[in-house]
Amino acid sequence: MADVIRILGLDPGLRCAGWGVIEARAGRLAFVDSGTIQPDPKASLAQRLAELAGALERLIAAMQPDTAAVEETFVNVNPRSALMLGQARGICLAAPAIAGLSVAEYPANTIKKSVVGAGHADKQQVQAMIRVLLPRAGAQSADAADALAVAICHAHHTEFAHRRSA
Repeated sequence: MADVIRILGLDPGLRCAGWGVIEARAGRLAFVDSGTIQPDPKASLAQRLAELAGALERLIAAMQPDTAAVEETFVNVNPRSALMLGQARGICLAAPAIAGLSVAEYPANTIKKSVVGAGHADKQQVQAMIRVLLPRAGAQSADAADALAVAICHAHHTEFAHRRSA
């Protein structure tokens, strides 16, 4: 693992996609920035996906992450919602890959377990642990906190993989 690795975490969404950037160095995590991308809900599906892609392209250029991680989609009861979320997730996977970044994917339960210690933690528990693990982050929206949790999960898994190969 490099001395410092900058990780972009993404929580896919078509209405609101969360993003979070952290730096990991020798087991220590540091908050860099976070936020949400909210495409125009009145725009066509194609236009909202294009807005998401453009925003991610600009975000990656500005933040200069070394790697990215994306939350896997859980099966939704509503097939239409699942399909739309899957399309947003595809953009969240493709944008960093197009920028030349390696992209990891993690199930929601793995992310929650990495951050909270329980795979079925609720959004409030994730937000509370983000404040503990990244005090400089302060209060975060649920989507931004989830994205930071994805980045933290990737940092933990990347460090573990590095230790195993050393």
